Amino acid sequence: MARFTIPRDVYFGQGTIEELKNIKGTKAVIVIGGGSVKNNGTLSTVESHLKAAGIDTRLIEGVEADPSVATVMAGVEVMKEFQPDVIVGLGGGSPIDAAKAMWIFYENPEFTFEEAAVPFNLPELRKKAIFVAITTTSGTGTEVTAFSIISDNENNVKYPIADFNITPDIAIVDTDLVQTMPASLIAHTGMDALAHSLEAFVSTMANEITDALAMKSIEMIQDSLVASYEGSKEARAAMHISQCLAGMSFSNAILGIVHSMAHKTGRLFGIPHGCANAIYLPAAIRFNAQVCGKKYAAISKQLGFEFNTTEQGVEALVAFVSSLNNTMNIPATLKEFGIEESLFLEHLDFIAENAVADPCTGTNPREISVDQMKELFKTVYYG
Repeated sequence: MARFTIPRDVYFGQGTIEELKNIKGTKAVIVIGGGSVKNNGTLSTVESHLKAAGIDTRLIEGVEADPSVATVMAGVEVMKEFQPDVIVGLGGGSPIDAAKAMWIFYENPEFTFEEAAVPFNLPELRKKAIFVAITTTSGTGTEVTAFSIISDNENNVKYPIADFNITPDIAIVDTDLVQTMPASLIAHTGMDALAHSLEAFVSTMANEITDALAMKSIEMIQDSLVASYEGSKEARAAMHISQCLAGMSFSNAILGIVHSMAHKTGRLFGIPHGCANAIYLPAAIRFNAQVCGKKYAAISKQLGFEFNTTEQGVEALVAFVSSLNNTMNIPATLKEFGIEESLFLEHLDFIAENAVADPCTGTNPREISVDQMKELFKTVYYG
């Protein structure tokens, strides 16, 4: 039996943030990261729309790039005191992920992170609050996903939380909110969205619904990512919708080794998540093509690439990914990114072992051993 879960309501397009005026509730906490949503007026807009709905608000701010257990639990304390019936995650993946985790422990104070990290093990939510996700970046898809990743910095542990219970109730994908994103963020988040779609399409959990969403997202990325990077307002709007489709796909089909590798090296080597995905994609496609080459070739066919054999179709897809990276100034290798060889080799065993153990590896189309993962990392280091 297959299952497909997304938010009950997804409002997308220009000006859809105004839908907040129709939210039902009395108290809302708004969880944000840094000051960008303050400085560009997005936060004040959210607050005014909620006020128009008759909802009092309380702000939880300062969520870091990799949300920590400490940040989550501090937010839970605010929620316990304020008792909101609406939780709003506003921003990129980090504040929305943090808000999801706060929601879990606000409603279930006796629950632990160790229990939450067991896949699909969460207790029922929505006993106290509903969840609204408003995304201001075009890549993570977290506004429509069943995932949250929280870091225990004291013990150097990441808690990947996966459960359909934390799929938001309402997602707002307002294309006006991404028009001021810097070009580098457009590049990284756009390649993150492409990785989501490509990995979901070949995942062992893929199905007809996730395939349709992934393929449409890939088509839109082909049409719009470079133009978005170059500043086109229409293309940036299209990319915001595309990344949402990718999120719907991978939330249900899960991912693969590209994300496993990125999860284990991003913080260690200081690589932005989407940039890491972009670097790893070509090598991962070639590795997986042994078992899912026909699906990769199907993507190339849909994108209009000319080829005669499955192998040529795979290489056409690799060339497409590599051309996007090159056009948007994303390094082709970890060495080119600037990681010292001694540092890479020092941590190679660690990152290979942990990437194989990452939950995303479980739905990768081709099984991979630690030794094979080490060779794959070497490929993306040296080229």
